[in-house]
Amino acid sequence: MKYLFSILFFTLCTTPCFSQKKKADIIIINGRITTMDDSNSETEAVAIAANKIILTGNNKTVMKLATTSTKIIDAKGRRIIPGLFDSHLHVIRGGRFYNAELRWDGVSTLKRALEMLKEQAQRTPEGQWVRVVGGWNEYQFDEKRLPTLEEINEATGDVPVFILYLYGKAWVNKAGLQKLNINSETSNPAGGLIEKDNDGNPTGLLVAEPNAFILYSTLAKLPELSNEEKINSTLQYMTELNRLGITAVMDAGGGFQNFPDDYVITDSLHKAGKITIRLPYYLFAQKKGAELTDYKKWIVMVDIDQQSSNGINEVDYHVKGGGENLVADAADFENFLFVRPELPSTMESNLKPVIQILVRNRWPFRIHATYNESITRDLNVIEEVNKETPLNGLVWFIDHAETISEENMQRIKALGGGIAIQHRMAYQGESFIHRYGKKAALAAPPVKRMLEIGLPVGLGTDGTRVASYNPWIALYWITTGKTIGRTQTMSSENVLDRVTALKLMTVGGYSLIRENNKGKIQKGFFADLVMLDKDFFTVADEEIPTINSLLTIVDGKIVYGANEYKRVAPAALPVIPAWSPVKYYGGYQYK
Repeated sequence: MKYLFSILFFTLCTTPCFSQKKKADIIIINGRITTMDDSNSETEAVAIAANKIILTGNNKTVMKLATTSTKIIDAKGRRIIPGLFDSHLHVIRGGRFYNAELRWDGVSTLKRALEMLKEQAQRTPEGQWVRVVGGWNEYQFDEKRLPTLEEINEATGDVPVFILYLYGKAWVNKAGLQKLNINSETSNPAGGLIEKDNDGNPTGLLVAEPNAFILYSTLAKLPELSNEEKINSTLQYMTELNRLGITAVMDAGGGFQNFPDDYVITDSLHKAGKITIRLPYYLFAQKKGAELTDYKKWIVMVDIDQQSSNGINEVDYHVKGGGENLVADAADFENFLFVRPELPSTMESNLKPVIQILVRNRWPFRIHATYNESITRDLNVIEEVNKETPLNGLVWFIDHAETISEENMQRIKALGGGIAIQHRMAYQGESFIHRYGKKAALAAPPVKRMLEIGLPVGLGTDGTRVASYNPWIALYWITTGKTIGRTQTMSSENVLDRVTALKLMTVGGYSLIRENNKGKIQKGFFADLVMLDKDFFTVADEEIPTINSLLTIVDGKIVYGANEYKRVAPAALPVIPAWSPVKYYGGYQYK
């Protein structure tokens, strides 16, 4: 009896301690919260403790978890969504150069673009260049034309300038040609053209015929920022992404992005706990003919299964796998100004051993493939490897896939793969139509069919050197079928409704890589969420590209705030160097 009484007394005394609910660090009330849960429910309030969502519901219920130290945020009826996840972006490389670049993303007139070019040339110091690197095309301008070399030279004078146009061509002004020592004697590189006039002198136009090596290699010769400036630049770029509602990115590597040397900046920011987006990254092989050697080396250097946080910053930052470029022979650059490149006969024999070693070591992989012809040959190799070493649920996917066939979509599904699509057609739709015709563009890529057959699909941007990093352009394109020049390229039968589109950039993107605890505003999920300045579900189509975040939370921490929410967010970091275009124009433009 005494023993039973002791047990009862212990139970009565301890039950309140065990049943007590966890208290919230942050509570958001009065929101229109799109949870993206399985029933796509909408709710009013959300509570966050540490880096997890602990409760959603009405204001009264959620406020029960508040304490005197809880930060209460009133959304005032605004739309709140899970943080956007860009499944293909080049943040690590882009961050190193962001402060040095003049962005024409979103600029509505060529007149203003040239004015910006002139203004920036006047403040750029000796030894530096003015550079415009991707995120724009002529169709966004009211004038519907490209700048001329005469206009570029007039605007910039003696300050060297490099302007990249998609992956098709670039302009270098007279001062830039002199700095690069490009003259009448300079030979064309393989796969590229240095345009020359009737006297044999370079005009300043560099043309990819058809691959982008001439553009990449020229850009790589330009001076870089200092280490301190690169750190600031990367922080500014991540803040810019946070401003647009991005909370996570899969970094796809990129040309002239060498591991581990070019990861020093983000490594240092990670150790300091300053990374403000989830940033898993893939390792992109750089040197033609040495790709297998690289992957053998990296597999020894990095244990994917045992990478962990340093305890300061819990936000994801680690090697995710191999790609998007696995071997140079498999690269089919999407330069729609030229015909589709025919991959060399050596592609299969070079690609197979790379995929074999990745599969044997259980490394996820992704493959850049724009054209169906390339995808067919890639899949032939993957199927051969699968017979020898079964994929057995290994994460892998094709990037881009604009012209993929029904047969190849079914082959990818049978192999347990997925597809990451991007809004490149929003920037190259007109060029695609000019080369391949209107009919070919109606389902490029056939995203609705991908979803119908049950393929995992993630949506991204492929910023910054071709398309812009603005995720709302991707959501505009996939829901309207229009380019940034407002040309209807995708058919109405292939566009997505806004809920489905948003899923591809939240929970659907995470499904592509089989992560099941992100992308929803739901109890137990990681606390990545965004309060919007306009309601994505109700604004007119043409307003979608102008949406911004008012409040961005990553891993339970407020990383960005605008307007009245500035007071709860970290203070803006001053931009360096003093001449940086970002200091004067910001990033994505709305004028």
